[in-house]
Amino acid sequence: MSADVLIAGAGPIGLTAAIELRRRGIGCRIVDPLTEPPQYAKAVGIQPRTLEVFENMGVVKTVLDASIMMRGQIAYDGSTEIGRMDLSLPSDVPYWFAMLPQYETERILAQRLAEFGTTVERGVGLVSFEQDDSGVSATLSDGSIAQVQYLLGCDGAHSVVRKSLGLTFEGGAFAEGYMLGDVEVDWSLPAGYGIRSNHKAADGTVDDLLVAIPLPGHGRYRLSMLVPPELTAPPSGGDGIVHGFTGGPAPELHHIQAVLDRLAPEPTTASNLRWSSVFKISHRIVDAYGRGRVFVAGDAAHIHPPTGAQGMNTGIQDAHNLAWKVALAVRGVAAAGLTDTYDAERRPVGEEVVGRTVVDAREGVGAHESSFETAMRRQAQLLIAYQEGPLVSAVDTASGTVQPGERAPDARGLRRDIVAFPFRLFDLFAGVNHTLLLWSDGSVAEYEELAAQAVQAAHDLLDVYLVTSERAESTLPSIVDADGEFRAAYGIDGPSAIIVRPDGYIGHRGLPVSAEVLAYLKGTFA
Repeated sequence: MSADVLIAGAGPIGLTAAIELRRRGIGCRIVDPLTEPPQYAKAVGIQPRTLEVFENMGVVKTVLDASIMMRGQIAYDGSTEIGRMDLSLPSDVPYWFAMLPQYETERILAQRLAEFGTTVERGVGLVSFEQDDSGVSATLSDGSIAQVQYLLGCDGAHSVVRKSLGLTFEGGAFAEGYMLGDVEVDWSLPAGYGIRSNHKAADGTVDDLLVAIPLPGHGRYRLSMLVPPELTAPPSGGDGIVHGFTGGPAPELHHIQAVLDRLAPEPTTASNLRWSSVFKISHRIVDAYGRGRVFVAGDAAHIHPPTGAQGMNTGIQDAHNLAWKVALAVRGVAAAGLTDTYDAERRPVGEEVVGRTVVDAREGVGAHESSFETAMRRQAQLLIAYQEGPLVSAVDTASGTVQPGERAPDARGLRRDIVAFPFRLFDLFAGVNHTLLLWSDGSVAEYEELAAQAVQAAHDLLDVYLVTSERAESTLPSIVDADGEFRAAYGIDGPSAIIVRPDGYIGHRGLPVSAEVLAYLKGTFA
């Protein structure tokens, strides 16, 4: 085989999958028919949960260095401010909302991938493939054949992989077309806030729209506006999927200035047009996220309105969920059916995101949420859970504590020997393995045997930590919950065993009993 895994598509989703495979020592190729990386600011919002993923991947510092903070949104009717929303999250969340052009995100991810000796093969696309029980044979546009164990389709809304698998892509399209422009404006509005202004016709429908999303730079925004008739064109792709950039002429600066003259809250001049396009929006989702040894992720699996910056983030987390499972399968240590859990866990997430963004596009973000905090956590993608999936142990529905299937929360103020300063729980999750956290209120001798059995069951792909309120003597790496944040975050009230998966979700929670822990691990590891 020329590699273990072939990835079609080198956008943020394909690059994430490749990085996660290479971190685990899995050989992969990543191909893309474009000869150069696109330089457009299509997806610009990075959610707090994705920043946690980026921390685990080793790129969060570079991402933060290049980003600006999204502080909120201000709505205007003409020059009058009619609403303001300040984005905020509770103190238990380590990251807030970041804004970064998609091409910068891709550049950072490509640089990280290159650290593992893998680069994107540009100008090479996937033409077709065949699969059987032993692998996948993929024909590439340069005439070569790639023999791999798995194929990941991260090739966008017009995905070759999706079509070749015969997956349905049901949904619909919005009638409106939009023009996008990456420009600088000289208004005096507060920096870091999104700006929304529209005009309504006599019947109450919006007939003119301006949405300005802040980007890094002085007065730089990605503007979204209704497209004028002279720029309306059918979408590119030729497959009936009305989503993405159209093949018509791109907006020019005077098109954008005309909208600003009508709708900007104060007189302003647009300049330095870096990029522009006309965009159509659909809402669709596949009937399955994969078949056999072939999978789809990101826009290849789900497309929807860009409301709330959910699309790229959902796709990145698709890849983050899938890659560790494929890596175990390639190594021959995965339990039977492990890769099938990707569809079981991620397709419900995709269905929820597609449905919610359609509603949000029509009624406003968080229109039906019970509270502002819930709305913010959902937009931040911190409420994604897999409690109905096959890879989590029993959930205690009567308990108010964090449960299997939910995101593993962070905790600060941890201590350990040799380290002079307090550190975070997420620091322990920095590797590529599962993590077993064993909490003890007293005796720890029996924990060492449990840890040894668990590590063996996980083929040495399990990190084990003993967590206590005071320093304990043990052969296990010992962590002291000096400030009590771990106990509070996880609702610890006695001896406990918590298994955190490589994607940062709790797989198991229970007593530190070998039978329970080993039974859970057998659902993941051969």
